[in-house]
Amino acid sequence: MINAFTVDLEDWFCSHNLKSVAPYKTWDQQLSRVEKNTMKLLNLLHSHNTKATFFVLGWIASRFPKLVKAIHEEGHEIASHGYAHQQITLQTHEAFEEDIIESISILNSITGERPKGYRAPAFSITQQTLWALSVLKKYGISYDSSIYPFSFHPDYGNAGVPLGFHNNNGLIEIPMSCATFGKIRIPCSGGAYLRFYPFSIFRSLVKRVIAKQRPFIFYIHPWEIDSDPPKVPLPYSKAARHYYNCSSALKKTEMLVQEFQFTSLQNILASEQFDIF
Repeated sequence: MINAFTVDLEDWFCSHNLKSVAPYKTWDQQLSRVEKNTMKLLNLLHSHNTKATFFVLGWIASRFPKLVKAIHEEGHEIASHGYAHQQITLQTHEAFEEDIIESISILNSITGERPKGYRAPAFSITQQTLWALSVLKKYGISYDSSIYPFSFHPDYGNAGVPLGFHNNNGLIEIPMSCATFGKIRIPCSGGAYLRFYPFSIFRSLVKRVIAKQRPFIFYIHPWEIDSDPPKVPLPYSKAARHYYNCSSALKKTEMLVQEFQFTSLQNILASEQFDIF
């Protein structure tokens, strides 16, 4: 089974977890660490001859075009993460459309290619925001990877959707991975789960996904591998989710890449003969 390695390319202060202490209007005042941390991921992927999909935040692309260009020149897929990392559940139709147009425009200007894939900030494609898919399709997006198919996270999740690739209002939907135990779904896609779970448990969950003949969809943020991240005051639950075990995340990511085969979502979709590329 070939699995997907994906990166949500944003800086530490872009996380929705920090919007109370680092709102969008303050981003230009924050100390950026995205270049340094992203280069660590690029070097890891290069050393293991692994391609990935980078869901790039437009705000980051506009300020670090050379970084995005370097990622693209390494043969990685550049997809959209929107422009300003605003949750769709908090946007109007018009604001969302403006965000997508701006995101696609900046990525296209850097790479010469329009992105085919999209991932919503905070997995905010929900039953209430399915209207956003028609906007994505209007601007040439072919697949969406914005849904986590479980229901007990405080900020996101939709347990009613299929676990595998499926059609979602005319787009190919690529859900985040959950291991299943009967009807119970255990999330295991993201860097937070890699950081929180012992690696032996994380590995066993990945194997359980693959055993069901589903590609494992992994994602991580560059700030999650920062061993000395800037600290801001947060409620305990948010601080734990943002800072816990970041110092071990790069090593665990490398262990994951050593054990399982990964590539970009574009390559997986092409290998499955989906007619979108």
